Amino acid sequence: METRKASDSFTIMNELVLPNDTNTFGNLMGGRLMYWMDIAAGIAAGKHCNAPSMTASVDNLSFKNPIKIGNVVHIEAKVCRAFTTSMEIHIRVWGEDLLHQYTYESNEAFFTFVALDPNGKPRTVPQLVPETEDEKKLYEGALRRRQIRLILAGKMKPDDANELKALFFTKGE
Repeated sequence: METRKASDSFTIMNELVLPNDTNTFGNLMGGRLMYWMDIAAGIAAGKHCNAPSMTASVDNLSFKNPIKIGNVVHIEAKVCRAFTTSMEIHIRVWGEDLLHQYTYESNEAFFTFVALDPNGKPRTVPQLVPETEDEKKLYEGALRRRQIRLILAGKMKPDDANELKALFFTKGE
């Protein structure tokens, strides 16, 4: 079976926050940031599977600090686990104030993309081999995050979520 390293999908995007990107408070609109994050995730997914792919879900989108007009947005995306036809992509976002020369964390999220064949049907993706400690940690947590997504979407019964149950129950309970 074909495998790829997480680093092979690593993608960096930068955008300048202009007036049209902001709300009445001078902050980058969340929807605009999500749009940019979706693009970065799509590029990372494409690098991993060498095929067209589409967004299947977005979860754990946590906004920590707003990004102001005139600041630069730095988006990093990397596939953290591949399943049969889907990939989980971890996104991290920072803002950079060029005038005052400091960088600050803005948010992070997990996107799921599904690879598509020429007929628009899901296709198999290469498996992922994590290398660094951070990549291994994200890889190991991806199955639990996937089970939560499937339960919330009604595609998995909670009783079938063995990875999640293992967190709360010991053998024999």
